[in-house]
Amino acid sequence: MIKSQITLKQLEAFAFVVDTGTFRAAAAALGTTQPNISARIAALEGALKTSLLSRDAGSVRLTADGAKLIGKARDVLWAGEALIEEAGRQELIEERLRLGVSELVACTWLQNFLRLLKSAYPKLRVQLEVDLTAVIEARLMEGHLDLAIQTGPFKSNAYAAKALGQEPYCWVASPDLSAKLGKARSLPDLFEHTILTHAKDTQAGYALHQQARERGLSSDQIVHSSALSACVPMALEGLGVGLLPRRLVTREIAAGELQELHSDWLPDALSFSARYASQRAALYVSKAAGLAAQAA
Repeated sequence: MIKSQITLKQLEAFAFVVDTGTFRAAAAALGTTQPNISARIAALEGALKTSLLSRDAGSVRLTADGAKLIGKARDVLWAGEALIEEAGRQELIEERLRLGVSELVACTWLQNFLRLLKSAYPKLRVQLEVDLTAVIEARLMEGHLDLAIQTGPFKSNAYAAKALGQEPYCWVASPDLSAKLGKARSLPDLFEHTILTHAKDTQAGYALHQQARERGLSSDQIVHSSALSACVPMALEGLGVGLLPRRLVTREIAAGELQELHSDWLPDALSFSARYASQRAALYVSKAAGLAAQAA
């Protein structure tokens, strides 16, 4: 055995600089300062007597030795975490999980997921971002998120993805508007009223506009909202017909505040996945993806 002069914090700083691309971003991700990250990298390079990172005009690149050693650094970090897991001492994992979720998740089962996560990792801190799924994916690809819960299709297949299930859509309207529609509820009938739905650049938004073009319907009737939950109170007020994920309006349908409309067309169900970079993510990230599957 040898008495090592290398610490886990040094290896962690090395890995995060590589993953985020800058010392400043690594410091933000680890909840520390840029000078601290610089000091840890300098100490690691001093102990190894080699240069690991090349700093050039604000950018950071792996040196030849750095490229050889980054995999070993990750192995040590994973082994340390596995030791804690095997010992059943998850409370020793005092890390930050940078979590990105879509609004639908935030409005439905996010709290259940966070409770499971808190039970499994009592001292894990969650840094939450709620946004459109395209934004969430971009943040994941840039290295600013550890775990993204989003809908497909995905721009990149370079990430581990755990399927979480599907969320079907439904048409809903207030009781008064539903009575006006009567039993004739084909898509052209629904387009006689304002359509309240997802943002235009979403899967459902694209599909709805395609249907409008194919059937010669005016897309001027479609009101998109990047805040999906804002569609619900508008539908409750009878301001239009809602094309919304069913889980978002389950309570309102059960209470009779909204009525489900059966039409001749619905978009494909949303398919949710928990995605992360398996080649660099901590073990608790993959465990968190499994907990998301339970919560969903």
